[in-house]
Amino acid sequence: MTVLFGIDRLIADPALRAPLAGKRVALVAHPASVTHNLVHSLDALAALPDVTLTAAFGPQHGLKGDKQDNMVESPDFHDPDHGIPVFSLYGEVRRPTAAMIDSADVFLFDLQDLGCRIYTFVTTLLYLLEAVAGTGKAVWVLDRPNPAGRPVEGTLLRAGYESFVGAGPLPMRHGLTLGEMGHWFIRHFALDVDYRVIAMEGWAPDDASGFGWPATRVWINPSPNAASLNMARAYAGTVMIEGATLSEGRGTTRPLEVLFGAPDVNARNVLAEMQALAPHWLAGCALRECWFEPTFHKHAHHACSALMIHAEGPFYDHATFRPWRLQALAFKAIRRLYPDYPLWRDFPYEYVLDRLAIDVINGGPGLREWVDDAAALPGDLDAMASPDEAAWIADIRDIRLY
Repeated sequence: MTVLFGIDRLIADPALRAPLAGKRVALVAHPASVTHNLVHSLDALAALPDVTLTAAFGPQHGLKGDKQDNMVESPDFHDPDHGIPVFSLYGEVRRPTAAMIDSADVFLFDLQDLGCRIYTFVTTLLYLLEAVAGTGKAVWVLDRPNPAGRPVEGTLLRAGYESFVGAGPLPMRHGLTLGEMGHWFIRHFALDVDYRVIAMEGWAPDDASGFGWPATRVWINPSPNAASLNMARAYAGTVMIEGATLSEGRGTTRPLEVLFGAPDVNARNVLAEMQALAPHWLAGCALRECWFEPTFHKHAHHACSALMIHAEGPFYDHATFRPWRLQALAFKAIRRLYPDYPLWRDFPYEYVLDRLAIDVINGGPGLREWVDDAAALPGDLDAMASPDEAAWIADIRDIRLY
């Protein structure tokens, strides 16, 4: 059975669209914002006689998804096909301005997420809700799957570590759809917003055919380096490499699907050390020693020894795969084998200038301190994360829609 996403149901059912009559409508979208037959949501909505589109918004990487790296901004532009302004929420501003909010009465939010706190579309949703709060305007999330499914993993973001990759006290792998996340934001931040979710039809997050991603839907990159379901599953771990000097595979055809890559690290030895330290943290996937040479970004034009993650096919076990712990274990093994390795990358990350990138990414210093503490064991990281994971699961139980 074809799973219908929120946009599919809105297009197919005039009754769902009835509240939009006489309203000015704006769409927040990116390249993966398509219907079941691969028509972009902007075009599909513009073709409806009862919908008046007055603006569109593009998140990080742009409405067209053409911006490759972090902190590469997109400008506003005028859409020549539909005759409407397209506002960038990753350019001069990341929060919608009052002028942007004045462009519409109802904001349709149709972004494909990866189920990870650091994926900035989560924060873009919060910023939109905050901008609309108290105005009488409405936000509708046209819901889409969480391709990483329902599992929850990682420590909660610590107070004071909020950023564009840390919208609030969420774990790294949050287990919600964006429609559900909107409900959590409104409750947690006490926002006064006319909010609704156009829910999916037929989505079964525990279905073994995809564990979050429907087998009947094709994968379209929601951002340039989100090139596969394998990447989406691994991302809650591999995104941490953005805060390290190791390569995450940018500049190759399989970015963010490796535990690391570096010309001065021996992947075979690292894997052996990981297996010795916490073999149960390697469950649910296969790790393959490989080499790559990035054409750009970290270690460009140097052969890198690497470990490729295969959270797919016969190697994938949805119940036991824990990418956050897996990536932490890779860092720990490298630190043990190479005690003086300059592991942490010191550079501005998503506009945060006063903290190490790895701490911004993890929403606190805990993981980095665990990696760097020679006496710290895997059980210590478990003791840090497990209570947070249990608290989050309890907190979101009543807002799950599926």
